[in-house]
Amino acid sequence: MAGMRIAVLGTGANGASLGADMIRAGLDVTFIDQWPAHVEAMRTSGLTVHLPDGTTEVTPVNAYHFCQVAEIRTPFDVVFTSVKTYDTRWVTELIKPLLHKTSLVVGLQNGMTIDDVADIVGPDRSIGAVLGIAANMFTPGVVIRQVPREQTWLTVGSMDGSRTPALGDVAEALGHAGSISISDDIRSSKWMKLIANIPEMLPSAILNVPLVEATRIPGVRAVMDEASREAYRTAKALGITMVPIFGKTADDVPDSDQYGIDLLDAVLEHYSLPDTRVAVLQDWDKGRRAELDAFSGYIVGQQHKLGTRAPVNEAILRIAERIERGDLTPDPSNATLLIDALEATRVR
Repeated sequence: MAGMRIAVLGTGANGASLGADMIRAGLDVTFIDQWPAHVEAMRTSGLTVHLPDGTTEVTPVNAYHFCQVAEIRTPFDVVFTSVKTYDTRWVTELIKPLLHKTSLVVGLQNGMTIDDVADIVGPDRSIGAVLGIAANMFTPGVVIRQVPREQTWLTVGSMDGSRTPALGDVAEALGHAGSISISDDIRSSKWMKLIANIPEMLPSAILNVPLVEATRIPGVRAVMDEASREAYRTAKALGITMVPIFGKTADDVPDSDQYGIDLLDAVLEHYSLPDTRVAVLQDWDKGRRAELDAFSGYIVGQQHKLGTRAPVNEAILRIAERIERGDLTPDPSNATLLIDALEATRVR
């Protein structure tokens, strides 16, 4: 990676902490973000990362606001995008003038954003990634990383499964932030992360509690598990191969929808502290729109294309949409709505 220019486009909790690890390894990394206060804080005081062991790292960063992208003249060799899924297309267009013919765009995001990136820069320059990391950002310029580097897990892969030297460079760069692997089927790998995200992201946000606490509310884990099963069935219907992630092996992949439940258990065991709030809830805490279409909304949409339904995910999505509209407030009392949704499917 010596001499290569890297950009992290979207430096929230995950993007910033991964970018800081690359900077501390000596790589040439530029941060680009849309939160003005965050950009100013990083320019003034660097990026502060509080690690799980109680230590704190402060890393000087070269930070730009999105509106300053037009001031950058030298192209980037690798761009890591870590924005919300609904921002993927326009930020890829934003950075496109700063790509050369062999530049890569790597989506450090949940959901199936590789397709959006590929539409704009071409599949040969779109790299997918799956992250096993947990971090929070409540204050500009300050990240609370909840999973140490030695437990952070990442995988990357090209859309056609080819292992090119450029893909190796991406893996090398991210390897400074955690354990890295290369997937020969990145679409399936990203689907595994989606199946893991489905039961956690919207349900615990709807309840306005950390993920671990949400699973302990009577009746809620059953709702989460059924949402997982629906996501698993959707993936199977689409021809997705069940592959190991989160450091699992092929022997850890059962030939049943139990795998969806196993993935949630892995998230709870390895990537969740008692105060870990999912990304959707962090967005709502900040008054921002959340990535509904990347989670249950995606499952509902794919089932619609198949001519079938995912009723529990559909009910979860409708509750989340009420919160987005301001008709409902995230609260533990919403557990009744989730449980009623599951019961309604059993009645049928």
